[in-house]
Amino acid sequence: MKTIIATILIGTAVFSNAQIIMGDAIGTTSVKTSVLLEFAPNQNKGIILPYVRTLPSTPVEGTLVLDATDATKARIKYYNGAWTDLSGQDANITTALATQPTEAQVTEALGEKVIIGAPSSTANGVMVLESSTKSMVLPIVADVQNIPSPSPGMMVYINKAGAKRLAVFNGSKWSFWKP
Repeated sequence: MKTIIATILIGTAVFSNAQIIMGDAIGTTSVKTSVLLEFAPNQNKGIILPYVRTLPSTPVEGTLVLDATDATKARIKYYNGAWTDLSGQDANITTALATQPTEAQVTEALGEKVIIGAPSSTANGVMVLESSTKSMVLPIVADVQNIPSPSPGMMVYINKAGAKRLAVFNGSKWSFWKP
């Protein structure tokens, strides 16, 4: 039942080009007009990137994945014309990867994806945000130490005085990106 309701809500948002706010206050869309997808702050939760056993051969710029081509050397990667490692260190995610479906187990229809912000997209991804004027706001946490059980591929924004930065978890260690 929850899946049906979520599908209806996302479908409605996609066709109306509306904003989706997950777990945040109601009625904030009027003041957050540049946001397509937003998560409630200070929930000590993050967004989990897709685990891939083979890096996409023709990704679009802006693609983010947990590269599990070698489960003992997993790294979070970003594509911007070439793959860039955001982890800076290997992680052994063999145990976590065992719970993820293999390509043989997934019966994914060609082009199957959730698109937010546009009626269609040529980008190949599980969730695609399409907008030339709006963005995604990552889940905001005060400190990654407050996240009870981070999952491999987790990504959050740390909003801490003197330490505001992007944090990615490769399954072993957090890596931090600061402007």
